[in-house]
Amino acid sequence: MTTTQSTSETESSGDGDHDSALVTARRQLEHAAAHVDVDEGVIERLKHPTRVQRVSVPLERDDGTVEVFTGYRAQHDDVRGPYKGGLRYHPEVNAQECIGLSMWMTWKCAVMDLPFGGGKGGIAVDPKSLSEDETERLTRRFAEEIRDSVGPTKDVPAPDMGTDAQTMAWFMDAYSMQQGETIPGVVTGKPPVIGGSFGREEAPGRSTAIIAREAIEYYGNDVSDVTVAVQGFGSVGANAARLLEDWGATVVAVSDVNGAIYDPDGLSTHEIPTHDEEPEAVLEQDAPETLSNEEVLELDVDVVIPAAVGNVITADNASDIQADIVVEGANGPTTFAGDEILEERGVHVIPDILANAGGVTVSYFEWLQDINRRQWTLEEVNEELEEKMLSAWADLRDEVEEHDLTWRDAAYVVALSRIAEAKAVRGLWP
Repeated sequence: MTTTQSTSETESSGDGDHDSALVTARRQLEHAAAHVDVDEGVIERLKHPTRVQRVSVPLERDDGTVEVFTGYRAQHDDVRGPYKGGLRYHPEVNAQECIGLSMWMTWKCAVMDLPFGGGKGGIAVDPKSLSEDETERLTRRFAEEIRDSVGPTKDVPAPDMGTDAQTMAWFMDAYSMQQGETIPGVVTGKPPVIGGSFGREEAPGRSTAIIAREAIEYYGNDVSDVTVAVQGFGSVGANAARLLEDWGATVVAVSDVNGAIYDPDGLSTHEIPTHDEEPEAVLEQDAPETLSNEEVLELDVDVVIPAAVGNVITADNASDIQADIVVEGANGPTTFAGDEILEERGVHVIPDILANAGGVTVSYFEWLQDINRRQWTLEEVNEELEEKMLSAWADLRDEVEEHDLTWRDAAYVVALSRIAEAKAVRGLWP
């Protein structure tokens, strides 16, 4: 069963400082609009998604019982190209969250100057409660339920929280079977053997490290002289930490859902298993001290990278952040109120829509590879990613320096300018 929700059915006012992704995204949009000469009509249009699809996804459990889950796909804006964004399996997936995250994807693609718009979706389910066979059946049924809304030129999903390359393989196969031909470009983040790109899984962490390095050098430091704390040791946090350590940074703390390990002399991040390699293994490693996830963010370090979940830097703890630079590896780790406090204190926040954009950027490379039926080497992918990240960094740096903006406002100025130009050229259908 498929239903389409209007925006009014999915809005709420948020919950204090822990606002929904939608409320935060709209506040950021309105705040940034004051810094860019964009028609008010464009801003108003960008507050609302093009559509939000809600579907019922029945699943036959391994014991023969049937359970029905709810799936969503939010499509925010496609003026620059097909919708693009992840599919997540998480108990708290809902329409409002998907809309807000799809808005961030629109800005992210525009910041990176990719020919995509923003989308986001998923299923409200605890993936840990599913067997592998159940996950496959659920994914294939979900692919069928939203099949008419996705496609290489319509909407291109990717992995997100609770999903991975195998999930995308099942999704692609189910879609292709119904279409009667193999269509690898319907999703990105697939295994390379069926059209995926080398380097895709590591890309968000790699881009976070690249942008952290550029920010460190921009503010007059050498990477080899700085200390770094990383909250979250999944794909983003682990890859960012390891790359920064390779470049000479001293990574003093990393964490997973259970807490953190801390060594002021530096950790050997390559010896610490990532969440994918060994779930929840951080606290099992030898280290002088253990900390809570909250304490990681408040360490006296040069750079802190929140790379786990959203809403972790808030009005309650923003005054306690001691780092000079915050690089957002996760999506939406800083609330609107927390951001204002950090700005007042002179803490430089490099926004998620730039820092972790390596994921969607390499997804774009994968999409191109699928269209052209030509696979790039890992070296080619990493070289192209480095070039795209440095180009985007330069675009934001110019706005920061010319107009005395924060990095987040600069990102929105770049994004909104590109989206507004595209909308002006295309016009508004009568």
